[in-house]
Amino acid sequence: MRLSHSIFSLAALGLAMVQPVCAEETVNGPLYTVVYFEVDPTEAAQTAAAARQYADASGKEDGSLGFEMFQEIARPSRVEVWRDKKAAEAHGKAAAATALGQKLQPAMIDGFGVRPHGAFDVAAPKGQVPSGALYVVTHVDVFPAGKDQAAELVKAQADAARKDDGNVRYDVLQWDGHPNHFTLVEAWRDRKAFDASAAAPHTKQFRQKLTPLEGALYDERLYQAVR
Repeated sequence: MRLSHSIFSLAALGLAMVQPVCAEETVNGPLYTVVYFEVDPTEAAQTAAAARQYADASGKEDGSLGFEMFQEIARPSRVEVWRDKKAAEAHGKAAAATALGQKLQPAMIDGFGVRPHGAFDVAAPKGQVPSGALYVVTHVDVFPAGKDQAAELVKAQADAARKDDGNVRYDVLQWDGHPNHFTLVEAWRDRKAFDASAAAPHTKQFRQKLTPLEGALYDERLYQAVR
């Protein structure tokens, strides 16, 4: 099992109150942090328990606007959202982050891959996410020359997918300092709703237009919340 995504997610809670950010080099609004890490498969259960404690403690820190921990279906992940970079930096030095690092160090296969993001296209929440919801986190990497076209495509896809039956959330984040990298964070009522949207004409059109622009494979992963 792999703990792979760590994303700060204020998006569904309060991003309707701020303007989307499309910064080339800096995030001026809320900061979304996506963290990837892997542990020894035999340590998966212990890691999940430590991750839950970390998420609970981190969500109470000053400046935390939202915190979500996900486990990839077949592996795990987490999401965080901070008021600003200063709050995120303070969190990195806080007791909860230090304790998590110490607990996981013996089981870690790699280090913590931290990727700060700004909100590119984040919609107001549709209500409470069902306990059995399916989360989808996708990394979109395009060649720099295609970033503007890609930006239009991911925004159009988000607008269309939000109208699909069973969609609970669809946020588009943009990697700080790397405007040709986007992270799509979705929540669906269940796998059936997600599969129906994946086969919808708007999704096929999105993928077909995006493919020629891609600098890396379309990295889509399915998750469940760590509880």
